[in-house]
Amino acid sequence: MLLTARGNCHKAGKLPTRAWQPQSQSKTIQENTTIRRPFKAEAPTKEGPRSNREIRVPKIQLINEEGQNLGVIATDEALRMAEDAGLDLVEISPNAEPPVCKILDLGKLKFANQKKAAEARRKQKIVEVKEIKMRPNIDTHDYEVKMRAMNRFFEEGDKVKVTLKFRGREMAHQELGMKLLMQVKEDTVEVAKVEAEPKLEGRQMMMVLAPK
Repeated sequence: MLLTARGNCHKAGKLPTRAWQPQSQSKTIQENTTIRRPFKAEAPTKEGPRSNREIRVPKIQLINEEGQNLGVIATDEALRMAEDAGLDLVEISPNAEPPVCKILDLGKLKFANQKKAAEARRKQKIVEVKEIKMRPNIDTHDYEVKMRAMNRFFEEGDKVKVTLKFRGREMAHQELGMKLLMQVKEDTVEVAKVEAEPKLEGRQMMMVLAPK
């Protein structure tokens, strides 16, 4: 006997077959997780030589504060000697075997090194030529202001070109300009030297000074 339904036909006593469906993969897929380690900044590199407790080798070759080589000695003993003298134990030849250390004032050493570095930078500086303009009849206050600026340029290692400009009938009194430039030369004699003597070009008189 057949049971007939609209749009379906099945045998009696049998349930319709369920269509196969793929098993949900949500239960089988495992999430891939990336474990992120916290960022760790590198320790800053120490500038300058190792000193005092930073020196961790058991023995060193010691030079005392008077410059005498005391030979190989235990580091702890050298530290005690430095402390007794109120000074520091500083490693000066780390690649020697054992390292060479000296008893000295670390503060003075750092100051001397900074001074040498500043001097080296000053020598490497590109020299510029700064210009200071004046009038032949400049008043005392303006002259002092110009001279302070000029001395600052010399301290920075720059040259200075002093320029005087004559106007109208001032050209008839060039001796005033020469007198003023000679005054500038005299007032800077301790810190500068004349690189180009005063000369007249058109309506301008110029002189170049360089720091000593």
